[in-house]
Amino acid sequence: MFTGIVEGTGTVAALAAAADASGARLEVDAPWLAGQLAVGESVAVNGCCLTVAEPTPAGFAADLVAETLRRTALGGLRAGARVNLERPLPLGGRLGGHLVQGHVDGVARVLGRTPVGDGEEVQIELPPHLERYVVEKGSIAVDGVSLTVAATGPGWFTVALVPHTLEVTTLGERRPGDPVQLEVDVVAKYVERLVAPFTDRAGAPMRAGAHEASVDERVRQ
Repeated sequence: MFTGIVEGTGTVAALAAAADASGARLEVDAPWLAGQLAVGESVAVNGCCLTVAEPTPAGFAADLVAETLRRTALGGLRAGARVNLERPLPLGGRLGGHLVQGHVDGVARVLGRTPVGDGEEVQIELPPHLERYVVEKGSIAVDGVSLTVAATGPGWFTVALVPHTLEVTTLGERRPGDPVQLEVDVVAKYVERLVAPFTDRAGAPMRAGAHEASVDERVRQ
């Protein structure tokens, strides 16, 4: 489990496809992490939880399986690209952002940036299958950074980035058209699953006693 509070950034040293094209190995240089990671430990790279396959003198290497390449934008990284890094939350540690699993829900594009005071407001594409989980003043992770949703609209949402976030994460470098990885609040997904038996397929509340019939129908299917 992560919190979306980026500890630091690293630089992609290499991204090499597997010989059978089933995956790839990502090597990240992060001198501030050198010597602190062991094989099997987890690190969130731009919000995607990866397993350390090999510590390196300057950072670590991790294997990207086919599912990771399909679901994330990590396959498009190039040597020299900067990435956000976060180690898992230690037991009893401070939850500074929100509960982040490191499971990317979708890849979207930056739509625009607007300076606001010393910070910026960034508009980001919102894929249709994620719209129901994103609400104004709710939480979302963008490239692994825990952010508060400032506003939403059809196919988009905005976040406000303070100068500190612009400086210490990669979000200050993202230009319109660039891809970013999104993870919605897991609590919203659990709530949806819990209330599903009490709503019809259109999402409307069901009349008293009707949910038992709905559950029986799904069992028969």
